[in-house]
Amino acid sequence: MPEERMRALRSKVLLFNLTQISFTPRKILRRARTLRRTETEAEKRLRGYLRDRRLNGNKFIRQAPVGPYFADFLCREKRLIVEVDGATHSEDREIAYDVRRTEFLTLQGYRVHRVQNVDVFTILPDVLDMILMKLEELWGVTAP
Repeated sequence: MPEERMRALRSKVLLFNLTQISFTPRKILRRARTLRRTETEAEKRLRGYLRDRRLNGNKFIRQAPVGPYFADFLCREKRLIVEVDGATHSEDREIAYDVRRTEFLTLQGYRVHRVQNVDVFTILPDVLDMILMKLEELWGVTAP
């Protein structure tokens, strides 16, 4: 094989390898898509207020992979994760899992804010105010 062709091939392989680094593995993408399709009613309701920068211009994405976990709602810019917890987060084993998960996410530089399903349905304005307060705690005044 001519030397020029080898150099060209090496540069293509290098470029391919560099672009692959930023991609999320297929298994994780499939899991995130499944979680998005099977969101709870509380997540669906809260999403209506967090999507399209509706909460004071803050961009939230849903079911975002962070390490081995998935954040219900993630504001990357402000490093805030909002978790919507239902009745399944009340047993000792589940609470211990949530503690480990929160510790991991905190070590990654995120602040985790948990809200209960029932609160999303009964006191949604207060839930949104608390999320705004967390954003302000992290980064000062949020966008108007």
